Amino acid sequence: MKKQITYLIVLLIIGCESNLKQWITYDEKQEIEENSNSKIKKLQYKRIQSISTDKNELIKGYEKEINLFLKSKYNELKPLIIEKSIPEIQQQIIDNKFTYYDLSLFYISRIYLIEFNKETFLNSVISLNKNILNDAMEKDKLGNDNIYSIFGIPILLKDNIGFESLPTTAGAYSLKDNYTEDAFITKKLKREGAIILGKTNLSEWANYFCSGCPNGYTSLGGQTLNPYGRKIIDTGGSSSGSGVATASNLSSVSLGSETSGSILSPSSANSLVGMKPTIGNVSRSGIIPISSTLDTAGPMTRSIIDNIIVYNAINGYDSEDIYSKDSRDIDIEKVLNFDSSKVRLGYYKNFYENDSLYKKAVDHIKDNNLTAIEIKTPRVNLSNFVKILDEDMRKDLKSYLSVYGNEKLEVSDISSIIEFNDKDSVVRAPYGQGIFKKIINDTMNKAEFDKLKIRLMNEGNKFFNIPIDKYNLDAVISLNNYHAGYAAVAHNPCLTIPIGLRKSNEPAGITFIGKSFSEQMLYEIGFYFEKSYEGRVPPNNSN
Repeated sequence: MKKQITYLIVLLIIGCESNLKQWITYDEKQEIEENSNSKIKKLQYKRIQSISTDKNELIKGYEKEINLFLKSKYNELKPLIIEKSIPEIQQQIIDNKFTYYDLSLFYISRIYLIEFNKETFLNSVISLNKNILNDAMEKDKLGNDNIYSIFGIPILLKDNIGFESLPTTAGAYSLKDNYTEDAFITKKLKREGAIILGKTNLSEWANYFCSGCPNGYTSLGGQTLNPYGRKIIDTGGSSSGSGVATASNLSSVSLGSETSGSILSPSSANSLVGMKPTIGNVSRSGIIPISSTLDTAGPMTRSIIDNIIVYNAINGYDSEDIYSKDSRDIDIEKVLNFDSSKVRLGYYKNFYENDSLYKKAVDHIKDNNLTAIEIKTPRVNLSNFVKILDEDMRKDLKSYLSVYGNEKLEVSDISSIIEFNDKDSVVRAPYGQGIFKKIINDTMNKAEFDKLKIRLMNEGNKFFNIPIDKYNLDAVISLNNYHAGYAAVAHNPCLTIPIGLRKSNEPAGITFIGKSFSEQMLYEIGFYFEKSYEGRVPPNNSN
């Protein structure tokens, strides 16, 4: 606390001048032309910088603090914070190495360093909490002695998750002034003492808006770029900014959301741990939806232990969520003292034979006291999967805007959003609105829709239950987000964990999938694997 007061006094002595360079929009035509030759359609960008927002607004009000911190403390604290877990950070704060105020200002300063440099920017953070330093000072006054706590830890929220101090936009221009109340999980985080650092960029409307558009693009935030290969490697989506920012140590941890692959994809693409929980274990109230049938939020972190800490802070019963279940906290002691001898896992033959990183990880599992059995993918029928998204989003988005949306918004449903964007499509929808237009034109009656949901849930459960029941397995081992759709309709939890980089420098992850409510087992298996397998490789910007 004394160090913090001294820092504030020095800040006052220095005065009001700030030497921070401002962001100046540059001509990106050559970059876009070069990317137009990419063999990957999702990397053929039409725009990189946002033309609808002023990037300098991101750090407005923090210029003096950042300027002094970069001169006096940033390099000193860098080795104490970069790539450190929550327990490591908490222990150093307990040992008076630095404060929660220092931690928060470190991340704000780092966001400036990376996001305001033309050669390194990632467009991963869409807005910052203007009260964060005051919040951090309050946490320093209260103190904390639990290293497995989210207390005082800065967290970034995907910008479809409600936070009263910032607009909740889904990256859409039509929601740029959508100031609304905290989502249920945001309230839980704040009650546990977490500090909301800000909001992350994403794929606009959680990747269910335009057809064939890049992962990580929004009209408000611009094009999110992958730190492992800017404009070369896909960020994954739709929680693109959460993945990129957390991988780049712009925050301790982050939250993403998933309908089908939107946590798993950017986590595996950014060498992160990502948990997609059982539907109902984490509330969806106050989160801009795609599908009330399949949506969930979940943690994206650099380690298993951090993931557990965030999961324990956000799971729990919400009377406003029709799928909500009672709290199911993870027992950290059981995770730390996991008995691997009785665990049985299934691995997929096709991945094992065709993916060297997957094979290496499975062989490591076999060599480390875990039983791994070769399985094949059952044939199931997931036809018409996207109809769940279409029918739910038409209804659920209208409901969200009615219940949570700011009353001054010009839009109230998908049709009005399409009309709003058509007024200036160059700014608001450069990749078109193909999915939104399909949603309003291709409808299904309620009886058929209910029947479809039941069929798909049964098919998804068959996909996992057939091998799990046949071989008495605790979980199956998938790759990246390949089986996200099956897990989505089955409502099953998935935990992806880094397994290294490909020759292209692209990260990859193995994904443990269990039956519903098996998060405890998945975390136990994941922690056991992680502690003996160095799978996470930080991006070059961590240096």
